[in-house]
Amino acid sequence: MIEAASQILREAAATFILPRYRKLKAQEISLKAANETVTVADLAAEAFLTARLLDLLPDARAVGEEAASRNPALLNTLERGTVWLVDPLDGTTNFADGREPFAVMVALLREGETVASWMLEAVSGQLAVAERGAGAFLDGVRVIAPPQAPAGGKCSGFIATRFMPDSLRDAIEARKAALGLGGRPSLCAAADYVALATGKLDFACYWRSLVWDHAPGSLFLTEAGGIVARLDGRPYRAAEDGAGLLAARDRHIWNRICEAVFSGSDLAMSGAGPG
Repeated sequence: MIEAASQILREAAATFILPRYRKLKAQEISLKAANETVTVADLAAEAFLTARLLDLLPDARAVGEEAASRNPALLNTLERGTVWLVDPLDGTTNFADGREPFAVMVALLREGETVASWMLEAVSGQLAVAERGAGAFLDGVRVIAPPQAPAGGKCSGFIATRFMPDSLRDAIEARKAALGLGGRPSLCAAADYVALATGKLDFACYWRSLVWDHAPGSLFLTEAGGIVARLDGRPYRAAEDGAGLLAARDRHIWNRICEAVFSGSDLAMSGAGPG
């Protein structure tokens, strides 16, 4: 099934996404809920992926990002049974603006737990695959996240504050500045998680944690030896919604960033930190 699903992602990218890259017409780009961009490529790729993945597992259900945008109640079903979670175009803003990275992402959930995931960077064709208990692989080569950053060295990463409450955003931005943490997200979660697992990034922190953005990458990173957890330390679980998610390539870095940025009574009272 791993290879069959991989081929379906490649077909989706080759047929529905890449032919439209840097060729979108104005009427093929629109805004959906929360003023987020959606394109005809997202919609066409999701329809294709949904149909083909259900052919692989006829007893499963499929929940796509665009379908859930139209019907949010679909997200209430993730705890039950077998679910294909489909993000047809991760990094739509990049894609619509004619820049990289952007990717196709799929996760397979069983009773709310992510058991397999696929992330295909559409332009390069780089494929990241993970299976629970079997490891993480990048283009067929097993990935082991490098150990902690050099002692005393600065960590490379970012804290995405866009969706934070205003008061919390101000506090976090001040701490980021004091600590010299000026990195920015790529606007493509697939690229971020691969960068974490391969040591190009040490950490990444998101306030909003939409399941299709994080279920595939979190399995890939944890199978590579990294950690993805809520800011109170609870391990990330795809079927559980919530705000605040910190990913790091090892526990030492996770603790270091969480303590430096999110500890303290002011942030704990906002629900951001461990207290």
